[in-house]
Amino acid sequence: IIANWKMNPDTSDKAVTLVQTIEQAITGISDVEVVIASPFPFLSSIATILTHAKLGSQNAFWEDKGAYTGEISADMIKNLGVKYVLIGHSERRQDHPEETNEIINKKIIKALKNGLKIIFCIGERERDTKGCYFHFIKKEILEGLEGIDGKEADNIIIAYEPIWAIGAKAQRADRPDDTLKIVDFIREVLSSIFGKNLSRKIPVLYGGSVDADNAQDFLKNGGVQGLLVGRSSLDGKIFSKILKDADV
Repeated sequence: IIANWKMNPDTSDKAVTLVQTIEQAITGISDVEVVIASPFPFLSSIATILTHAKLGSQNAFWEDKGAYTGEISADMIKNLGVKYVLIGHSERRQDHPEETNEIINKKIIKALKNGLKIIFCIGERERDTKGCYFHFIKKEILEGLEGIDGKEADNIIIAYEPIWAIGAKAQRADRPDDTLKIVDFIREVLSSIFGKNLSRKIPVLYGGSVDADNAQDFLKNGGVQGLLVGRSSLDGKIFSKILKDADV
């Protein structure tokens, strides 16, 4: 279960308090791996207090160093204690026109070389009646994972987030039975890259308007192995309930 805080909260003290609440909830859970994807400024302070959860970053650049003002390298975040990194989140794809499938691929390759686990985000803008969204998803996967071999498959997680289900303007969450169909398709595409056996081992998560009311339904009926939680991860009580529901 991955908490994507996005550009929240506004102070380090609030971030630490939220982590403490989450850590307390994890102590009663035995079978859930928890990742907190924090904004860059809070990574150091959070790293010092994490006991059970793993530290995640929301992005990483595709070069290790150089004249790239404002960018953060995979090596830098690794040295802060980061284990996981979100790459290709739809909000970055939307707000940064340069965040193409090619650039996302370069980021994935560089982060893997630095020993990080990749949370590779994919998802369609709209679910059209003709099924064109399947082609959209396939293209994101094939181009994003180009050049990645089977030896690196263990360090890849797929996070399926339909764009229309993300954020404050989301139409709704997806339906678990529809997500199941997408997950089956994602595994077919992964199988074409890594083979059937390896593709089955790659976790697929669902994200998009996940809350305490629907989390368990997605985990039970959506064919996913976990969740990427946005807004609900900023409320310690709600996120704690999601973690408990996942511990089955």
